[in-house]
Amino acid sequence: MVFNILSLIGLALADAVNPCELAVLTLALIAILTRYPRDRKMVLKVGLMFTLAIFLMYIVYGIVLINVFGLAAGIKSIGPILYKIFGAIGIVLGLSNIKDFFSYGAGGFVMEMPRRWRPSLKGLIVKITSPWGAFVVGIICAVFLTPCTMGPYIVASGILQPLGFIRALPLLIMYNIIFVLPMIVITLLIYWGFTSVDKVSGWRAKNLRLMHLIAGILLLVIGLALIFGWLI
Repeated sequence: MVFNILSLIGLALADAVNPCELAVLTLALIAILTRYPRDRKMVLKVGLMFTLAIFLMYIVYGIVLINVFGLAAGIKSIGPILYKIFGAIGIVLGLSNIKDFFSYGAGGFVMEMPRRWRPSLKGLIVKITSPWGAFVVGIICAVFLTPCTMGPYIVASGILQPLGFIRALPLLIMYNIIFVLPMIVITLLIYWGFTSVDKVSGWRAKNLRLMHLIAGILLLVIGLALIFGWLI
């Protein structure tokens, strides 16, 4: 259990520093500030509703993944090697993120949202006019986020699967709270006036490679731990 929790926290942190979710949130806040430039309460409501939508969608994703892996684990020939498979996925994802730190975009891809999806996503986000609109758009945006955030989540769901749904649910909730925590913090900091959307966007651009490195190291360590059975 201790290993499961440590692994989940590491995977959630790797997901939380993913540049994708910060980019999506800043786009949403820019859209609402453009419409309501002096209304910080609207920024707070939009940011939190948008974040809530992402959180709920990822809870649903986790439940589906745990059940799918549960079916696979029921096959005796597959169950014993699932941890190795998830470890290998973690290592590949980790190395891919580290690659983007040393040579961003090398190999013709980055561990982020596909570029061809970005105009469509931006087109959706700029239509946000209310908190409930932000919630609906957040649900849709969760689909766009899957290519750059689902990797660690797949590994996490695989780790949770042996616990069963009831025991896994609190840990799944914990994972997703960590995942959306940067979005909550950024929303509150902007609401309280400690920073601005432009500064957050600039910080993200400046530290893009570093975020890939941190996520990559976390994923690599967890992947190796799963492969070699460390701490189990």
